[in-house]
Amino acid sequence: MITPESRYPTSYPIQVFLSLKAKEEQLARKNAASPTLKTLLLLINQLLTHFLLLSLQQNFLNISPSFIKLIHFFISDHRLLFLLGNMETKWLLLLTMAILSLLVFVHGDEEMSSVKPIVKIVKGKKLCDKGWECKGFSEYCCNQTVSDYFQTYQFENLFSKRNTPVAHAVGFWDYHSFITAAALHQPKGFGTTGGKLMGQKEVAAFLGHVGSKTSCGYGVATGGPLAWGLCYNKEMSPSQTYCDESFKFTYPCTPGVSYHGRGALPLYWNYNYGETGEALKVDLLNHPEYLEDNATLAFQTAIWRWMTPVKKHQPSAHDVFVGKWKPTKNDTVAKRVPGFGTTMNVLYGDQVCGNGDDHESMNNIMSHYLYYLDLMGVGREEAGPNEVLGCGQQKVFNPSSSSSSSSSS
Repeated sequence: MITPESRYPTSYPIQVFLSLKAKEEQLARKNAASPTLKTLLLLINQLLTHFLLLSLQQNFLNISPSFIKLIHFFISDHRLLFLLGNMETKWLLLLTMAILSLLVFVHGDEEMSSVKPIVKIVKGKKLCDKGWECKGFSEYCCNQTVSDYFQTYQFENLFSKRNTPVAHAVGFWDYHSFITAAALHQPKGFGTTGGKLMGQKEVAAFLGHVGSKTSCGYGVATGGPLAWGLCYNKEMSPSQTYCDESFKFTYPCTPGVSYHGRGALPLYWNYNYGETGEALKVDLLNHPEYLEDNATLAFQTAIWRWMTPVKKHQPSAHDVFVGKWKPTKNDTVAKRVPGFGTTMNVLYGDQVCGNGDDHESMNNIMSHYLYYLDLMGVGREEAGPNEVLGCGQQKVFNPSSSSSSSSSS
């Protein structure tokens, strides 16, 4: 996979495509090519068109430079074209098959392997650096990164209605913003803990929360109620400014500023804006509006919340989902177990959990997660049994009187 700092100009694939078209027209005018050679050129032209359109759709992130260079060599070498034009049909057919197989292999291999990591061994432990997406030597960067298994078309499938005219954040959310935000947390294990399946499940779980909390879907909405995630990037009609004066010495409210819900996992209250801004080195306490102006930051704050415990000596949503958290005897008595259900306990407390199995908000979050698992090709059967999937019977980590959940309202 090519990083945003591409190794060739973004106009290069287009130049090669146009060169190929010109070569076809030249051969047609001169009638210099055998029918088989013309077929070869046509097939390669179709392949290049496919990859060109794919690269344009995905901001040139997934087009193979080896593929482009091989095509460029083929169409620029006049002696090679002359030789091919005089080759016997049977040998030309064999060469056609070999070239097409090589092109598919080259592209497929680079797409699957992504960026080759820089590896070093520290105290017997393998650490890797994969550049922009998983930067800084980490054991997690030795695994597949998020873009290896979650790409633009999947993001579009999950949030297919976010840019419809009736949505409230048209043009704001996109794949590039998500993957850029995710890159900052992948060295810490976001989407890179365990194998590919665990990575896919974690991305689906995180986005399941996001989709539920930013949805404007309803029962008879076009495409179904679960297709409308990322419809919002802020609370539309806040009923208050969410200023808690008890934090005036640590996170004092800025005069005239409202701390209503903003972001992918909406932040509420001055203390949550202050704490998150400190962690990310962004002045969210004075400028909470940054979250409705910058989609990467809006995703980044959500992933930070996912990766960070609400309180010391408690697990993060990431920890309970990927199995890094080991329940104590008290957790077992409280029916808190590793899995998706406990992520809701960590993030929302008794707003969602401990209210029985028919709680609407809990079931909405669960439904988004299951829907995304299906769309990503993982399948909802991987979510586990209901006691792992839900939190209706769990005792919460932080009762509402002491909760500082990022989504508290």
